[in-house]
Amino acid sequence: MRRGLQALFIIGALLAFYYFGFGIFGSTGGTIISIFSTLTVISISLAIFMENRNPSTTMAWILLLALIPVVGLVFYFLFGQNVFKRRKYDKKALRDQMAYERIDNDVLRMNQDWSIFDPSRQKLLGLAGRLARTPISFASETRILTNGEETFGTLLLELRQAEHHIHMEYYIFRSDHIGTRIQQLLIKKAREGVTVRFMYDAVGSLGLSQSFLKEMRDAGVQVATYGKSTSFFSSRVNYRNHRKIVVIDGDVGFMGGLNVGDEYLSRSKTYGFWRDTHMLVRGEAVRTMQIIFLQDWMHTTGEKILEQDYLSPKLRYIAGDGAVQIIASGPDNERRSLKNIFFSMITSAKKSVWIASPYFIPDEDILTAIRVAAMSGLDVRLLFPAKPDKWLPFLASHSYFPALLDSGVKIYEYEKGFIHSKLLIVDGEIATIGTANMDMRSFHLNFEVNALLLQTESVKRIVADFERDLLSTRQIVEEAFMDKRLHERLLESAARLMSPLL
Repeated sequence: MRRGLQALFIIGALLAFYYFGFGIFGSTGGTIISIFSTLTVISISLAIFMENRNPSTTMAWILLLALIPVVGLVFYFLFGQNVFKRRKYDKKALRDQMAYERIDNDVLRMNQDWSIFDPSRQKLLGLAGRLARTPISFASETRILTNGEETFGTLLLELRQAEHHIHMEYYIFRSDHIGTRIQQLLIKKAREGVTVRFMYDAVGSLGLSQSFLKEMRDAGVQVATYGKSTSFFSSRVNYRNHRKIVVIDGDVGFMGGLNVGDEYLSRSKTYGFWRDTHMLVRGEAVRTMQIIFLQDWMHTTGEKILEQDYLSPKLRYIAGDGAVQIIASGPDNERRSLKNIFFSMITSAKKSVWIASPYFIPDEDILTAIRVAAMSGLDVRLLFPAKPDKWLPFLASHSYFPALLDSGVKIYEYEKGFIHSKLLIVDGEIATIGTANMDMRSFHLNFEVNALLLQTESVKRIVADFERDLLSTRQIVEEAFMDKRLHERLLESAARLMSPLL
């Protein structure tokens, strides 16, 4: 709240100068306010500069403060400060690492035979293990769930069979038809004696009513909110819990791109058909999902519940058909695990790189890797929505297309509806699926969770779905794309300038 008052004070001073300064206070008073506001902007710009951020991000913030100081200051105090992150998340990162090591060192884990993979794949697994610090499982079953009907149908079925606990974490959870169905089932299970923990992000689920949550609490469901509404005027609002995790009895887990809402069942007139990808996980890898949830719960509530009862007491050892790694990424991980794993996957590709993302705002490393892969003769494809759900990221994404097209990247616009799948497929053998978009927010700011899949049957399903999605697309032709009106190019360039801040 201190930062909020600080921001309001500075903004008020600036507004006084810009709108009333010289008229009310006279030339002397206006000059004093002008000097004060200028020094404020310079001081904050210097602070940003001294933080040694990514150069593009630094320049974006400085330009924003210089060109539109009032708006820039609002955005900076809400989204730009890194002090909170460093202080808040160092301890969380340490606790998470200790928890991951607990299951990685479990003597009950199945032996890992990396010899079934070629040397380049082994290097990727080694890198992923070091970056994410989560165990790699060879005893897990993964099943791709295509779109909302299959996802929610399977989820409701598994929830009904819960006997010990249900752990649920979503970025967006709505109190509409599907949200109410899940809520009522959680209430029913809580009354039957099943331990139910439910966590949601305050920003993503801003419209979730207190009466809806009270009904859950009254039935015995434990409810936690990541990011209280009181933190909206501080830097905390910028670090969002974008994860979607469900763990049932420590034996089955769900993760992927789908939040909870009727639009994800294609019931929205605005978006029409909603194309998305989710995944069911059984076996060893579920324990990592459990740890991620329990650590998020402790970070949010202060309640430490890392007990053996929740570390897969009924775990079934499954003869997996490949390697599975659950990867957590967020502002508490300075290694940028997901971004660097994406980079390694792209640069190690031998034949193809296929990407599906509703938002495409890469940093320079990822953009260069994609372009070099295409210029090397690899089959590089980007599957992107034809219509936006958010205009600013949509415009910013388009600003990257000319460089991609010039490098030989094939870009396809999905026209059947809105595509929300978040996929990276390499050589038809390796894939990631989860919550992370191919954008800077997912790389640097959001808490995300993805699965790295290596030569599993689920990868084949992902490839088949991607190829089927291409049948509902229109390929962007470079000449036609570049023949845009001046105002369209100006809007895209302006959005591009803001892309490090999105």
